[in-house]
Amino acid sequence: MSTTTTTSDEEIPQNGDAIPRATKYKRRKVAIFFAYCGVGYQGMQKNPGAKTIEGDFEEALFFAGAIPEDERGLHRRFDWARSARTDKGVSAVGQVVSGKFFVDPPGFVERLNSHLSPQIRVFGYKRATPSFNAKKFCDRRRYVYLVPVFALDPSCHRDRESVMASVGSGNELVKCVGCSERGRKVFGVMGKRTFGSGISSNNGSVLVENESVTDVSELKSSVENGNGEAPKIEKLEQVNEVSVDEVAEKGNDNAGDVEDAVQIEQKSEFSYGEAEKERFNRILKSYEGTHNFHNFTTRTKAEDPAAKRYILSFNAKTVLNIDGMDFIKCEVVGQSFMLHQIRKMIGLAVAIMRNCSPESLIEKSFEQKVNINVPMAPEVGLYLDECFFSSYNQKWKHTHEELSMKDYAEEAEDFKMKYIYSHIAATEHKYGAVAVWLHSLNYRNYPDLRYEDKAVDECPSSEVAPIADGNEAVDNCTGAKITPFPEGSKVVDDCPSSEVEKDEKMNVDE
Repeated sequence: MSTTTTTSDEEIPQNGDAIPRATKYKRRKVAIFFAYCGVGYQGMQKNPGAKTIEGDFEEALFFAGAIPEDERGLHRRFDWARSARTDKGVSAVGQVVSGKFFVDPPGFVERLNSHLSPQIRVFGYKRATPSFNAKKFCDRRRYVYLVPVFALDPSCHRDRESVMASVGSGNELVKCVGCSERGRKVFGVMGKRTFGSGISSNNGSVLVENESVTDVSELKSSVENGNGEAPKIEKLEQVNEVSVDEVAEKGNDNAGDVEDAVQIEQKSEFSYGEAEKERFNRILKSYEGTHNFHNFTTRTKAEDPAAKRYILSFNAKTVLNIDGMDFIKCEVVGQSFMLHQIRKMIGLAVAIMRNCSPESLIEKSFEQKVNINVPMAPEVGLYLDECFFSSYNQKWKHTHEELSMKDYAEEAEDFKMKYIYSHIAATEHKYGAVAVWLHSLNYRNYPDLRYEDKAVDECPSSEVAPIADGNEAVDNCTGAKITPFPEGSKVVDDCPSSEVEKDEKMNVDE
């Protein structure tokens, strides 16, 4: 009678044939560097019932032999940690996770990539100390947000009310073909979001009503369900509801009108020049330092110490041309960030550049007793660029490898151009993510943009001088005229004691 002997590193399956177990290799504490395009995923962190980057990555680790089956899904067993959590739809180029994995035999990176989709790519791994934790040992994180240049143009992609109110003011705003009805409702601000089956205009394009573009995938679904073409996202220099297709249907006699309409759509005078760059960077610099960012996130109260965050730098000095569209590269470096914080910082900065709010509102938003509803930019333009481990590298530089993206810079750049940049540009070209969002930047959806205008300024006297006869004030955000007071009239300050009444629309914690 024959017997089969096995070692402790082998197991006997039901058929009696011994196969080597993964435990014959020693576990190693490693830091894995990888990138991903966040489209189609519900964020980085694993969440039951949701498609996440972490969920797919863990499955790939299992099939690559990095974790045994009895530890599948048990993060604590292999000391799992991530350097950053990205929101739904947000991408990453320099994401880092750590854990105790079986990386032998050679070819671990190739095995891992073979079980991942092309939009998730592992660059490599490096040995780390047994106590290393990708989250705790990460000193700084750098994020990048690509803002289309046209987003900073105050006259581009205005909502319908602002355009109509500006007519005859001498400072007329422009109207977009096919997108004048979009951005009429902001989800989470104006009520429940609803999706229609698609409302077709005369030219066959779909007008997406009651829509806020904080989720590009939902916008895409809404457009496709309407069985129509994606709306044109171009700037016009005059108020005109006649599209190119409508003019073309009238015959060759109007061929000149067609050509003029095309030229108007393609023409754009606004550019990110030195003056615009200086102003935008001055606005972004206001975020630097330690501040209370309770207005730039959700579910975090102003009194919570976690609301205070430290921003090392925030600038926008580079312009990239991707697929024929110019984008401003906004780089922000901080110790850590809260949910939606960067998107809200960008959202308010863009609103200020479009003259919808004063620059002083940023400093006001840091006050603990001030609650402001801050606009949130679409997620599609945001990605995690790199995570830094400076203190760790300094301490262990003589015994361990440096944990950085230096060795993977070329691969990361290729992935960025192929998957992330191309996705951002394609989404804006096809669905107008930022363009639709810009239509919601008005006082109807965000009344807090006029926060300081609502409060009564402290005055040394109880009388305010009237506007000079013949002069007109113009609302910078809507372009509408403000009727001057009759000559000789006076406005009486209701707060002669310099006390400011609390606006009933504001939720101010006392």
